[in-house]
Amino acid sequence: MTDQDDGDESFAEDTLIQAIENQIESESPPAARAVFNKLTLVGYEREDALHLMALVLAHEIEAMLAEDRAFNGEWYEQALRALPTLPGEDE
Repeated sequence: MTDQDDGDESFAEDTLIQAIENQIESESPPAARAVFNKLTLVGYEREDALHLMALVLAHEIEAMLAEDRAFNGEWYEQALRALPTLPGEDE
């Protein structure tokens, strides 16, 4: 992995985290704030909770691109509510 790859990965992660923070702040989707609160109440640090939620968002974005489809908000909210189990872990 090159320094450029590391920078791109860091930028992508930072962007996803910012998107999650925006969702929590705006309560859109409503599950965002509820899941964040749940994760912190059960002992996850703020950064870890945001990271888990960003992984779910990244998973849905990858699926959108791979399948050339629109964002699936219903799946996204279900996957958020399933945290700390990540998509694919329970299969």
